[in-house]
Amino acid sequence: MFFYISFLRPPPLQASPSSPLIITPQIANDLRTELYAGEQDIFYGWTSITSNSSSSSAGIPTITKSRKLTTWRQDSAYKEIKVPLPLGIREGQSYKLVLTAYDQGHPHIINLATLSCGPRPLPVLSMPILFTSRGYSSAKQEQVERIYRLTTPQRGQLFLKIKEQTSFDLDKKVWDSGIGLSSWIDFVSTQKEELLSPPEKEFRERFLQKGICNVIELGAGTGIVSLTLGAIRSEQAGNSGQLLTTDLDSAMPLLEHNISNNEHLFVGDRPQALVLDWDEESLPSEVTAIQDGFDLVIMADVTYNTASFPSLVRTLQNLVHNSSGKARSPLLLLGYKERDPAERTLWEMAETVGITFEHIGEREGAGGAPVEVWLGRVKGV
Repeated sequence: MFFYISFLRPPPLQASPSSPLIITPQIANDLRTELYAGEQDIFYGWTSITSNSSSSSAGIPTITKSRKLTTWRQDSAYKEIKVPLPLGIREGQSYKLVLTAYDQGHPHIINLATLSCGPRPLPVLSMPILFTSRGYSSAKQEQVERIYRLTTPQRGQLFLKIKEQTSFDLDKKVWDSGIGLSSWIDFVSTQKEELLSPPEKEFRERFLQKGICNVIELGAGTGIVSLTLGAIRSEQAGNSGQLLTTDLDSAMPLLEHNISNNEHLFVGDRPQALVLDWDEESLPSEVTAIQDGFDLVIMADVTYNTASFPSLVRTLQNLVHNSSGKARSPLLLLGYKERDPAERTLWEMAETVGITFEHIGEREGAGGAPVEVWLGRVKGV
């Protein structure tokens, strides 16, 4: 399980340059239903929006030295905290506020390229805060940003910037399995072949195969997994294919923003956001138009609603059938974190349509159950 630093009381869109900022930080799980049980120092820093010259060549902002803001405890979870303003703040400047569990290194960046990418609660950046004394608005921010680092063989470090909502809309947040599965994909894609297990080799050979590789993600949410896939796939010269990033219509604006905001990651084809509702009997025309169907079907945290399983399994069956023209049936990759044991009935339901899943890996966070990685295959193929 990963824990996330976030804002119970977010910063305002505008603030006075002469008064401390007031926020209420929070440390909780991905659904914000379980508070962090231990003590955790929270540090703060500022990154200037106007001083682009201080940003790295990769577009990742530099921040001021991290300083301790407070020590998180559940008994003070609703306490308002005053945040000192950036030194030398002037009228009309804009800054993002960084909250992090680290006081050194690159405390605002989440490293996906490690076996345990969340040993401490994950950092967060606010949206820009305009400091002005000229009739400023006290309206609260409704979005935050998190920055993730990949390590790739050809281009070295790459950075994903993922924006998510502060509301409780489930399709507008990064969930544990999205982070865990992205981390696993990055790890498997960059390891020496002799260090990989047979299922890991099987996935990597399919994912990084030369030529066309068509991929579809179901329930993409904010898009972190597809962005990881697209960035790593772009490493290979001559690779091509479609990467369809699907979810419900309500997810499209934020998903499309995150794809556009990470355009620099892609060489050639970029992920394509597409509405795909599992409750529909048939697949969208954009899906069925993919010649010979898909090589990979990707899913992360699609098991939170067991009532949706019949629709999800039908969608998987349709995707497999639509890919029947290929020499090989698609592999299915699932990132899963157990929230209720009843969710594991998905495996049994998938078997009724000829799909079997094998547990092939895990990713740990700051506590609780790890994110499990499962590889699905079509039986008899």
